[in-house]
Amino acid sequence: MKIIHITASYIPAYLYGGPIQSVGKLCEVLSTITFRDAAKKQQIEVLTTTANGTGELHVASGKRQFVNGVSVYYFRRWTKDHSHFSPLLLNRLNTIMLQRLKGEKLVIHIHAWWNLVSVLSCWIAKWHQIPVVLSPRGMLSVYSQNNRHSIAKTAIHKLVGKRLLQYCHIHATSEQEQKEILKIVQPKSITVIPNLLNMKHTVPGNKYREIHTKFQEPHENLRLIFLSRIEEKKGLDLLFDALALVNISWSLTLAGTGDKNYVESLGKKAKALKINERIKWLGLVTDEDKFELMANHDLCVLTSYNENFANVVIESLSTGTAVLVSDKVGLSQYVRNSGFGWLTKLNVKEISQQLIAISGDKKKLSWIRANAPQVIRQDFDDQNLVSKYIDLYRNVIIKSTNEHKRNE
Repeated sequence: MKIIHITASYIPAYLYGGPIQSVGKLCEVLSTITFRDAAKKQQIEVLTTTANGTGELHVASGKRQFVNGVSVYYFRRWTKDHSHFSPLLLNRLNTIMLQRLKGEKLVIHIHAWWNLVSVLSCWIAKWHQIPVVLSPRGMLSVYSQNNRHSIAKTAIHKLVGKRLLQYCHIHATSEQEQKEILKIVQPKSITVIPNLLNMKHTVPGNKYREIHTKFQEPHENLRLIFLSRIEEKKGLDLLFDALALVNISWSLTLAGTGDKNYVESLGKKAKALKINERIKWLGLVTDEDKFELMANHDLCVLTSYNENFANVVIESLSTGTAVLVSDKVGLSQYVRNSGFGWLTKLNVKEISQQLIAISGDKKKLSWIRANAPQVIRQDFDDQNLVSKYIDLYRNVIIKSTNEHKRNE
C-alpha cells in the first residue's frame, strides 16, 4: 500500500500552526509502521510546496529529501498567497498515477481544503479513479466558509468543490468537526480519528528525548498562557474583554505569531483596556521550549470561535496544565468528560466568571496537574491512533475496489 500525502505546506513551515505539527507527526509515525502481511515499511511520500508565509522555505525544489525519516518532495509555487498554486507538484502527482504498477494499492491523502494544491490534486485523483482521503483540518465548517474570501469559496464549492468532496472519504478529527462537515457535504464516508501530536515527553527530531517538568502547586497569581497562531478566530478579543472585568490577580503569556496588523490591533486593545502591563508577548516558541513554558503556567486558554481539534489542548494537558476552552473547540467534549478543564460559551461575562471560579479552585488545578499527563499519554498513544489511520486507508481501498468492480 502506497500513501501519497498532499499538503500545501509542511515542516519546517511552523508558522502555519497546528496542522503542520499534526500532518508531520502522522507521516513520521506511518513511516515507521510495517505491513501486517509483509515485512516491509509503509510506502509514504509527501508532496508539498515551499510555502512559508509570504516567503519560501530554503529547500531544494523537486528533489527527494528525508525530513524526520519521511520522504518529502518540495515544489516551488507560483502564487505567494493561500492559493499555493504549484504546477510542478501537480505534475509530479499525475506522473505517479500514470506510472503506478498494475495492482498497486494507492491512496491519496489530502490535508486541508480551499487552496489550489488540495482542490486540483483531488481533481487529478478523481480523473485517475484513485481513492482520496481528505482531512479538511477545520476548513469545511460554516465558520470557515463565511470567513475570509467567502464569495470565492462559495463559487468554487458550487462549480467543482461539492462534486470533488462527494468523491472523497473524509477524515474528521473530532465529533464536532464531523457535524460541521455533514452540514456542507455528504462524502462517500466520514471517519473520526484524533490527531497524532507531540506531547511533553517527546520532541521532533532524529531521536526523541525526554522533557522534564517539575510538579508545582498553582500560583497565587493565576498564570494564563495562550499558545497558538494569533488570528481572529482564536477569540483573543473576547479574552481581553473578560480579563478587564475580573478582580483577581492574573498574568497572561501570549506565545505565537500572526498577521502584523492584527497583532498590533490586539496590542492597542490591551492598552485601551489597561491590561497591557499584565501581558507578555513572546512571539513564536519552539517545540523544545513550549512544553516547559506551558508547565510553568496554571491555565491554557483558548476561547476560539471555531476549532476542529486544537492540538494545544492535548499538549497543555500532557504537561499537567489545565485548560479553559470555548464550546466551539473540537476537543471541548473531551475536556468536559475527562474533567481536565473548564468550558465556556463565547460570551465575555461567562469567560470572566469562569476565570474567577478557576482562580479559586486550586484543588482542581492541582488534581489536573497530577493526573492529566498519564491519562493523555494513554488516550492519545501514537501506535493506537496510527493503527486507526491504517485501517481507514485499507477500508477506503476495499470500497474503491468494490466500486470499480460494480462499474465494470
